[in-house]
Amino acid sequence: MAPRLRLYNTLTRSKDEFVPIDAGAVRLYVCGPTVYDFAHIGNARPIIVFDLLFRLLRHVYGEAAVTYVRNITDVDDKINARAARTYPDMPHNDAIRLVTQATEEQFHADIRALGVLMPEDVNEPGQPPRFVEPRATEHIAEMRMIIERLIERGVAYVAEVHVLFSVEAMGRLSGVPRYGAFSKRSLDELLSGARVDVAPYKRDAMDFVLWKPSGPGDPAWPSPAGIATPGRPGWHIECSAMSWKHLIQAFETRLTCNDPVEREIFDIHGGGIDLVFPHHENEIAQSCCAFDAPRMANVWMHNGFLQVEGEKMSKSLGNFFTINELLADWPGEVLRLNMLRTHYRQPIDWTVKGLEESEKTLDRWYGLGAEGRSGFTDPVIEALSDDLNTPKMLAELYALDNQGSHGELAANLRALGFLSESAEAWTARRRSSLQVEPEKVEALIVARKDARASKNWAESDRIRDELAGLGVVVKDNKDGTTTWEVAR
Repeated sequence: MAPRLRLYNTLTRSKDEFVPIDAGAVRLYVCGPTVYDFAHIGNARPIIVFDLLFRLLRHVYGEAAVTYVRNITDVDDKINARAARTYPDMPHNDAIRLVTQATEEQFHADIRALGVLMPEDVNEPGQPPRFVEPRATEHIAEMRMIIERLIERGVAYVAEVHVLFSVEAMGRLSGVPRYGAFSKRSLDELLSGARVDVAPYKRDAMDFVLWKPSGPGDPAWPSPAGIATPGRPGWHIECSAMSWKHLIQAFETRLTCNDPVEREIFDIHGGGIDLVFPHHENEIAQSCCAFDAPRMANVWMHNGFLQVEGEKMSKSLGNFFTINELLADWPGEVLRLNMLRTHYRQPIDWTVKGLEESEKTLDRWYGLGAEGRSGFTDPVIEALSDDLNTPKMLAELYALDNQGSHGELAANLRALGFLSESAEAWTARRRSSLQVEPEKVEALIVARKDARASKNWAESDRIRDELAGLGVVVKDNKDGTTTWEVAR
């Protein structure tokens, strides 16, 4: 029997039992990166959290029954600005292509090191893809279609070669949610708390852009609604289009559910808590109004904020770290474990002490040398089924270690994205990354052992001090052996 999966739903503000629309076609959408710069460690949190959810869903419902969509935003004002700054003498579109291509490649390399599943890990030739990573620029047709539908339904309008969504008009439609209901705010609260773009062509200050004209040299496509000026999409419409394309349209002939309303809804939408408003509020408004649906997704999940050493991460404070920078000092699995030590909905304090503790734990687990299978045991699944309760999950893993159930421990760890290399490779890579010469250390340990055997305690102490100076901690074990590790 499948475990009872309970997830906290931002839509209901409660932890509810998860019941998929179709257990044979569970569908998950997560907002991915905007590829204009290196992803920072805060960006890594939703990547790791929803990778864990994807793994759990595949275990519960079957690998072929779960589809995960995580988008790439490759058209955005930040991208345009970065391209102009980095390649000022290059044609703008060429510069944009270089920025997005290089940034996306770096993003993929960085998150692979974090142990997350990638499309190539789960998709099989000849089968519908189970992991889709769509790019915004490949879905302009779907964006234009949704915008045209919104105009036809009277909830979008053209003004000075822009297309805007009308919040006031949405309130006149029946069968769709009230704007602001998702973020649980009144319109006055939304207006005062948002960074509203004041423009004379807006009918209302809360109206937001669906389509806008492109500047000279910016990426441009034929505009909807008969607008002669080429343009580009607003941010929010991109996710509405990509989620519809890959989680609604792609499943038209694959769902057992016959309810026409339910067929316009998918199961889970995820992202960071900072996206609740305006991004997710606006996604819901667009999608529900375009497709006459009461909901866009049944469950909305959001991970909490990340701070560094007790302070908000900021370049001005000098505590802003990219994934790539951290990977230069720490193995990716250390970053992954450190992220999972805190429940995904809670704020996380990213500290060096926490990283050191996570590394010691992984050194221990790699040192057990347990080879073999990958798979979850019931206590770990029960913990994860309680709204991804990773602290409880880790307690179950520690219990397996204490019980000496190292085979089961290793199987769970592999299923969770750990132990991706051999113990020998882990140890060698960690030592080499910290610029320690293993041969020199081993020679000093042998010399120290000889000094101890001849009761030359002064020489033994001198060698221990030399090893300490190299950043090496020596441990004399009860069985007479000596082991060592690199100190941070």
